[in-house]
Amino acid sequence: MPENTQIKIFEDKKVRTIWDKETEEWYFSVVDVIAVLTDSPNPRKYWSVLKTRLKSEGSELTTNCSQLKMPSSDGKMYKTDVANTEQLFRLIQSVPSPKAEPFKLWMAQVAKERIDEIQDPELTINRALQEYRTLGYSENWINQRLKSIEIRKDLTDEWKKRGLQEGVQFATLTDIIYKTWAGKTAKEYKAFKGLKKENLRDNMTNKELVLNMLAEISTKEISESGNPQDFSDHIQNAVDGATIARNARLELEQKTGKAVVTPLNARDGIGLIADTKASVLPTNEEEK
Repeated sequence: MPENTQIKIFEDKKVRTIWDKETEEWYFSVVDVIAVLTDSPNPRKYWSVLKTRLKSEGSELTTNCSQLKMPSSDGKMYKTDVANTEQLFRLIQSVPSPKAEPFKLWMAQVAKERIDEIQDPELTINRALQEYRTLGYSENWINQRLKSIEIRKDLTDEWKKRGLQEGVQFATLTDIIYKTWAGKTAKEYKAFKGLKKENLRDNMTNKELVLNMLAEISTKEISESGNPQDFSDHIQNAVDGATIARNARLELEQKTGKAVVTPLNARDGIGLIADTKASVLPTNEEEK
């Protein structure tokens, strides 16, 4: 269910936004965005005309846009057309406005970079390195993160080779791995760290990354050494692989008295500081 309605200010105009924790998407009021881009005295009418034009052109944008309740100027909640980030970019492309031009140029540049990276995957690694350094992550953390990407790809390649499909099946197995070794699904883990759209692994400490890598590489090795016939076999492999990491976590926590899975995230300086902020385990904690 959507929650966490916010007002964002662009120049002197307000854009209503809402976070949907189920889809993990931000949604933006289309009428408010139209008002920012066009300076139209009647953005609702402008959007109505634009919707008609887009529909006549065969665009699915107007069909795919949802309606969610958002606060109006009278303080009451009314249903209004909203767009997620992808739909918002498509909308910006359709608006003939000088204010939309910088967004269009930026999107064209991003598209070019993406095509270049498909042709030369090394560019993706170089870009990731640069972005992590710009954000202030330590070289040690960056090395761990890049290794985790490699191990994750090895695992997903194994799943693809076995006929599994990206999407629900990958997400289900990933949740099982997280839940088994860390005690939380991906959504629960992100909520624990106070995250929304942010990448969970970009907000893991070195210890969390290492144990997650252990869980995933163990799952891959178990799958390769066996012969999983159906999805239930893959589920068992995920449990078995992640259990190895879970046992390592429990032993480490027992020796140090500190929890491995912590709320520490990038905003708190993860990658910039040592894991000294790791939570101290409660006395006589019972592992569930």
